[in-house]
Amino acid sequence: MSLLPYSLARPFLFALDPETAHELAMQSLARLQGTALEGVFSTPAVDDPVELAGLRFPNRVGLAAGLDKNARCIDGLGAMGFGFIEVGTVTPKAQPGNPKPRMFRLPEANALINRLGFNNDGLDKFVANVQRASFRRTGRILGLNIGKNATTPIANATADYLIALDGVYPHADYVTINISSPNTKNLRELQADEALDGLLRALSVSRDDLARRHGRRVPMFVKIAPDLDASQVESIAATLRRHRMDGVVATNTTLSRDAVQGQRHAEEAGGLSGAPLLQASNRVIMQLRASLGPSFPIIGVGGILSAQDAVSKIRAGADVVQIYTGLIYRGPQLVTEAARAIQRLRSPGN
Repeated sequence: MSLLPYSLARPFLFALDPETAHELAMQSLARLQGTALEGVFSTPAVDDPVELAGLRFPNRVGLAAGLDKNARCIDGLGAMGFGFIEVGTVTPKAQPGNPKPRMFRLPEANALINRLGFNNDGLDKFVANVQRASFRRTGRILGLNIGKNATTPIANATADYLIALDGVYPHADYVTINISSPNTKNLRELQADEALDGLLRALSVSRDDLARRHGRRVPMFVKIAPDLDASQVESIAATLRRHRMDGVVATNTTLSRDAVQGQRHAEEAGGLSGAPLLQASNRVIMQLRASLGPSFPIIGVGGILSAQDAVSKIRAGADVVQIYTGLIYRGPQLVTEAARAIQRLRSPGN
């Protein structure tokens, strides 16, 4: 069990600028992981395995991409009880992201707005960090999330995704194709029918070649936005099936501000995450499940701030869930609470 209650650390972190607090937390995790001091934040993982996309997930609660963009803290984050972790988004070349300030707390709503813009150290450093981590060797699942560089024209985006896929493929349990961040100009255009069809066709062909070269087939997931109507979701679902994608991550952050109108920072540009995203994310999950059928893997993410929120994602149709903003507001205890609640949901009589 964690030796330091998050309730003691949170006031200090929340007194800092959000990005400064984030960087301080990540630096601390990077230094402490693998040492005796890891006990300050470590928690035993709930044992609730599930088979998904040919992988055995030790439990159904994972970390969403975006928190550890450079894969620096895989082992430290893994010590918090996650059954799986997704890191990135990584782009082929290092890039600084958007100008600061670019991250804002909305504490009244248990929410964040960010417009980070895929800030990361590039593919080579990312892969080196992944290789140093021991998380996968303990039998847990590591997802690697890839995107395009901001300077790459949207017409040439496929080339960036192919470079990134080639780089991460040998080191991933699954790869997520991020086409839904609102913070890279025109990126969400890749969710449109023709663009998505072309991108996934190229990635599918490349994955077949990589599978032959490496002797294993790595599952590919596609991460989509919550700001889609039912017909768009249905079209995306059909494209995922057509190009033999292994799963979908639903959803990324939202551009909607309906739930936070009038709050400080509510009009800042960027993606809104946290509690206000829960219902929109669950709606997309339900639509995906209806379109994809009962067996297509869905990772549910967006708005999990409690064990009940995590259960609502499973009831909506997700197979497993991911946490990001909830970890910032609630701390590592949320991981265990969510995993236990999902475990109870699947017990006889529930």
